[in-house]
Amino acid sequence: MGVYEVKSLEQYFKVYKRSVREPRKFWSKIAEDFVWYKKWDKVLEYRLEEAEVKWFVNGKLNITKNCIDRHLAKRGDKTAIIFEPNDPNEPAEHITYNDLYNRVCKMANVLREQGVEKGDRVCIYLPMIPELAVTVLACARIGAIHSVVFAGFSASALAARIQNCECKMVITSDGGFRGNKTIDLKRIVDDALESCPSVKKVLVVKRTHADISMKQGRDEWLAPLLENASSESIAEVMDAEDPLFILYTSGSTGKPKGMLHTIAGYMIYTAYTFKNVFQYEEKDVFWCTADIGWITGHSYILYGPLANGATTVMFEGVPSYPDFGRFWEVVDKHKVTQFYTAPTAIRALAKESTNWVTKFDLSSLKVLGSVGEPINEEAWHWYNDHVGNKKCPIVDTWWQTETGGLMISPIAFATPTKPTYATLPLPGVQPVLMDDKRNEIEGNQVVGSLCIKFPWPAMARTIWGDHRRYKETYFSAYPGKYFTGDGALRDEVGYYRITGRVDDVVIVSGHNLGTAPIEDAINEHPAVAESAIVGFPHDIKGNALFGFIILKETGETRNRENLTKEINQYISEHIGPIAKLDKIQFVNGLPKTRSGKIMRRILRKIASRDTSNLGDTSTLLNPEVVDDIIENAV
Repeated sequence: MGVYEVKSLEQYFKVYKRSVREPRKFWSKIAEDFVWYKKWDKVLEYRLEEAEVKWFVNGKLNITKNCIDRHLAKRGDKTAIIFEPNDPNEPAEHITYNDLYNRVCKMANVLREQGVEKGDRVCIYLPMIPELAVTVLACARIGAIHSVVFAGFSASALAARIQNCECKMVITSDGGFRGNKTIDLKRIVDDALESCPSVKKVLVVKRTHADISMKQGRDEWLAPLLENASSESIAEVMDAEDPLFILYTSGSTGKPKGMLHTIAGYMIYTAYTFKNVFQYEEKDVFWCTADIGWITGHSYILYGPLANGATTVMFEGVPSYPDFGRFWEVVDKHKVTQFYTAPTAIRALAKESTNWVTKFDLSSLKVLGSVGEPINEEAWHWYNDHVGNKKCPIVDTWWQTETGGLMISPIAFATPTKPTYATLPLPGVQPVLMDDKRNEIEGNQVVGSLCIKFPWPAMARTIWGDHRRYKETYFSAYPGKYFTGDGALRDEVGYYRITGRVDDVVIVSGHNLGTAPIEDAINEHPAVAESAIVGFPHDIKGNALFGFIILKETGETRNRENLTKEINQYISEHIGPIAKLDKIQFVNGLPKTRSGKIMRRILRKIASRDTSNLGDTSTLLNPEVVDDIIENAV
């Protein structure tokens, strides 16, 4: 990978040009750094019109040999995973590469003994504990397809995912700790499995020591099985295009989409992007705060870091427990060098006193990252000033479950950063902006629909069991191109700013208004904690803007009429009078998915006074908020 490492802006442009001019040669050179049973016959075959892509055709490998085995000779005693428990009084666990090898081999043998074979689907419904990482890697070692479901989804959401890919086994725990709550995961699994006949076995990890029921013949405790298993397991020979995992992502309409990622391209891309974007060095400690139930956790807690022989932190807890200093305490304790989190978390912590930050030593930090949604300017500056002490570049990363890895992002210390901008495409990524007539928009200072015009190795290959839906969703709007569903602005130097989902662009009096910049302006107001803007029908303008706004505690006692005027004044100053809100509702919370994304579809219905069919709200992090907003609708 060293040949295409990027350490400066000049080097970035050189490498980027090469990656676009000779993409096959570029990725082939990077792929040579990995361990293969057999090299590929052809680097790439594709027909984007049919949504068909194959990388490293007929290559044979195993991803766990690349993430674990090949590091043992040089890094066997190096920490691979630091497990930081929910309770700060419980000691952290340092798992070396040797330990990880033994644990993954034992788990792989347990899976085989329990009847799991290559190609079988295994659902993993575990909290952020070491067994989650071990089980994911053990599935990959034997060629089983892992489907991790975030351990916070309801029984019905879990059942839908298990049914869709007909999982043979579920691996769960007696419960999970999350802040001051204990979640009864086993009961959720039991409820889900009432409608999942494909599941033959349930293996249970002991975590909370809760009293749970075990179904005879189906459920078994995992620990005794591991104790009796051998710590040697031959890694299955896998094809480059064999499935690695299925990960479900919410569709804007309809049932969740099971995005299927394959082995070789995903491994090479996550490894390359991790190393470059975060400028990871041998003795660094990388911490991504995501859950492995999301793509961020798959790519940048497990596969990307481990493929580089890195030390990666796995955190069981939440940023506010036992207090708002928890993140910074962990950074201090483990001397974290790269810290990667979501704007939702940053905004929540920015509402609190900076004393929670300053009481800890954060001098180990070198790079900060942001993921999940575009970070607003106020949060960016708070993060830069108080956490990074103005010396750590912020990599504001844009990518998706579907893309598998980072796509548009600054490269730390190489790309000059700009608040609210994801900046430049990474090597090998060819973004284009498209207009309504399906034409590519040339030049800079333009806005359009963001598409990718050439395949990259980590792209999802299909939606499990529904290739037609995959093709229609991602490749039909702009034939021959992958449509991200996002709008973007390209500024005068070619930097990209994601303006939000294309359906979050509201046309008001003929003007296209992206909601993200308006929200940024509102969030600048000292009384505002968070906001979400949607469009609603208007007799004269066609559409008008509706703002759902959460106030900080300091704003709660303010006169609402004055606040409304001030907020619109902020918008006028930052965007222009055309973007002012016709309606504002002050709310206690916003409906969010469990990965922290605001469900604007629901807010649009409420704003339009169409609450007859809001769809399934049970998978929201906070479904009760929806009723509260409807009850107090303006």
